[in-house]
Amino acid sequence: MDPIPSPNPHPATPDLATRIKAWGEALGFQQVGIADTALGQAEARLMAWLGNDRHGTMDYMARHGRRRSRPAELIPGTLRVISVRMDYLPEPHDAIHAALDDPGKAFISRYALGRDYHKVLRRRLQKLVDRILAECGPFGHRVFVDSAPVLEKPLAEKAGLGWIGKHTNLIHPRAGSWFFLGEIYTDLALPVDAPIANHCGRCEACIEVCPTGAILAPYELDARLCISYLTIELTGTIPVELRPSIGNRVYGCDDCQLVCPWNRFARLATGPEFRPRHGLDGASLIELFAWDETTFLERTQGAPIRRIGHLRWLRNLAIALGNAPPSPAAVRALRERSDHPSGLVREHVQWALQRQGLRAAGNEV
Repeated sequence: MDPIPSPNPHPATPDLATRIKAWGEALGFQQVGIADTALGQAEARLMAWLGNDRHGTMDYMARHGRRRSRPAELIPGTLRVISVRMDYLPEPHDAIHAALDDPGKAFISRYALGRDYHKVLRRRLQKLVDRILAECGPFGHRVFVDSAPVLEKPLAEKAGLGWIGKHTNLIHPRAGSWFFLGEIYTDLALPVDAPIANHCGRCEACIEVCPTGAILAPYELDARLCISYLTIELTGTIPVELRPSIGNRVYGCDDCQLVCPWNRFARLATGPEFRPRHGLDGASLIELFAWDETTFLERTQGAPIRRIGHLRWLRNLAIALGNAPPSPAAVRALRERSDHPSGLVREHVQWALQRQGLRAAGNEV
């Protein structure tokens, strides 16, 4: 990427940092923090994670080497990172549990029910940049929302937005973990914020609840086992041995957040952007499996779900139907897709039909 353009570098002051935080909160961010670019410990963990192939098929995680953990190498001129968080929890925990516990319904990770967070946060971060420009004049900057090789959680941790929990998500003691992150890389030499202490203590609820055992140990996640990776990032066949543990989760997984005791302090999102659309918070598996590609594209326009495409959508739903209670309706729905042009879809449909048959005969697998 090109260096940060900064024709007239503006001297940063503590007062400017205070005003940036106030402007950010006025734009709807729940918190704004500032970090330096030293990520040595996070870099060591990243290199070990990649060395153990725990990123699976996510080759982009290794493609940029250490530029991911060295902001000034990714964007020359970067001195500070302005990190923000925005709440997205769309409904109370009881409603989320009810959807997850109904095997006939499709469970979609709650971050994906509303509008695409990339666009929502990017627009607001750009407004924050515009406000700083109006105050300071030209300064060097780049805006990121999960869109480049950025270690957003370690940066947010350094900026005082929370600590990285044992499930590897960021946790704030008064807000839990149901929030998005975004960043502004800048050449402004702003005063940095202090990190907050880790308060996970002896709790290992997230490790114990993970359906596939993807959290191997505290702070160690193997993406290859994670349901979010399997249903979103993985483009091919989902390993047979992991399919039963996926249950009715057709896009992502929220189990480790649902069980985290700090999320009793989580607050519902205040704006309309992340509210469920098209009834996806309570739709049945059979209903969604009947969507053709045109319907899928129409119903997921402007939503994160669209990125997996119709074939992976059907693949995931086929697994969930295989895990659903045996029923003639589920079998009929699966048979209607048994001759699908995609070999990926056909293979998962056949597995689901076999599983439905075995379970109907009382041979649980």
